[in-house]
Amino acid sequence: MQILTIETTCDETAAAVVTDELCVRSSIVASQDQLHRRFAGVVPEIAARAHLERILPVIDEALTRAGIKLADLDAIAVANTPGLAGSLLVGLVAAKTLCAVTGKPLVAINHLHAHIYACRMAARREVFPCVGLIASGGHTSLYHCSGATDFEYLGGTIDDAAGEAFDKVAAMLGLGYPGGPPISRAAEHGNPRAFHFPRGLATDRSRLDFSFSGLKTAVRYAIAGPGKPDFSHARLSTEQIADLAASFQEAVVDSLVTKSLLALERTGLGTLCLGGGVAANRLLRERLATETRQRGIELHIAPAELCTDNAVMGAIAFERLREGKLESLELDALPGLVRHRT
Repeated sequence: MQILTIETTCDETAAAVVTDELCVRSSIVASQDQLHRRFAGVVPEIAARAHLERILPVIDEALTRAGIKLADLDAIAVANTPGLAGSLLVGLVAAKTLCAVTGKPLVAINHLHAHIYACRMAARREVFPCVGLIASGGHTSLYHCSGATDFEYLGGTIDDAAGEAFDKVAAMLGLGYPGGPPISRAAEHGNPRAFHFPRGLATDRSRLDFSFSGLKTAVRYAIAGPGKPDFSHARLSTEQIADLAASFQEAVVDSLVTKSLLALERTGLGTLCLGGGVAANRLLRERLATETRQRGIELHIAPAELCTDNAVMGAIAFERLREGKLESLELDALPGLVRHRT
């Protein structure tokens, strides 16, 4: 079997052709980084318009590279939740139109669940049940994953996502967009203990939630000075930027690792899977590897090419297809985070 998967939840227009043996026959991703760089973040209206321009060429290229036609597909899958409303609708309308024209089955994909499934694809073997941590630009969430189609929300950020905090702090430091890679590079030359930034909710063992807005504000005041929210006139040396980046990154990683370990303790599970754009962060990967190894926990991290948004991880649709979980053409976009068991 082979399916076409479509991903337009945020600012990446992506399509892929994958088989039920998890063989990737093609993967196309059209990035919008250049469009959003001047704003240091994703602008929903710009993202939706860019998806409109790119969706059909991306799908066509995915089919061409796979050497197949629409008629050769067994199903069409699309991410319909969570994400930006306008962006989701572009991919959803494209998928439903193709299904209406070809008569192929329609399968819905939860974008966050797919990030965890990227670990399953990389492992080439079963990784469930596990605790799933998604850390990205729009989401920071923990799930109890009993199986590939059974995810229970455990907790998540109550304000900014980890990746969003990286983007905003990178903008403050003049490091560019997206913020993850340049902060990581700058941090390599800095002292992670130069600034003691807050770890929001990290010490609260009663909940599995995250908070990064206070950390972001603390960095702002570290740049501008106490009580001075305007940092536009601040002049930082290369050493100061490196120390701020290293201290900020340390705080984010501490929070992610602490809550992930608490989730493992709470659920009694012995496997942790990590996906999402922030999963590419070297310090996070190293810290989790060390902590899980010491505790005898099995760790799976999505490969770098499957950390950022892509359509390959949409292969999770095969799991739903096998269980007969198909959708009608009435399927709608669900922008908000669905927190119940799905």
